[in-house]
Amino acid sequence: MPIQLQIELCQLRDIEELISISKTTFSNAFKDQNNPEDFATYLNKAFSKETLSREVSHPHTSFYFVKQGDTIVGYFKLNDYKAQTDVRDKNTLELERIYVVQHYQGKGVGAWMLEQAKRLAKKEKKHYLWLGVWEKNTSAIQFYEAHGFAKFDMHPYYIGQDKQMDWLMRLDLSTL
Repeated sequence: MPIQLQIELCQLRDIEELISISKTTFSNAFKDQNNPEDFATYLNKAFSKETLSREVSHPHTSFYFVKQGDTIVGYFKLNDYKAQTDVRDKNTLELERIYVVQHYQGKGVGAWMLEQAKRLAKKEKKHYLWLGVWEKNTSAIQFYEAHGFAKFDMHPYYIGQDKQMDWLMRLDLSTL
């Protein structure tokens, strides 16, 4: 990849930057495919200062900014055992969010971020990495499949009152 990237663990002092990038990247990815009222409700709750502060402070959750120099180009969120949304297995790590700023999409940043998540999971001696991805997000599903993830289940995911379905996908880290 031609651009040099690094990860930086988010702290409470970074909460305003995390709110901003979370709302921007999520909106760019999904706003047009959702009901405006449901979407606004979700956006304002999931990425509120209260919600994100609680998540950043959780001992089993880690947010990482991905930076090129001083510029944040994306972020990802990992959940260990008790913070996981579904599986809650001590041998796994959940990749709950992985978002790239629109200007940096298509430049290998997402693949680089995924490699960092795998590296962190392996460092923690996890057996597999898993995630949920909206069933209608076919480009993301193809991306994850290209990186070795396979569907193992489904679960509902709500955007406001709109019940959507996520594919649960996992990557066996012992094969890497």
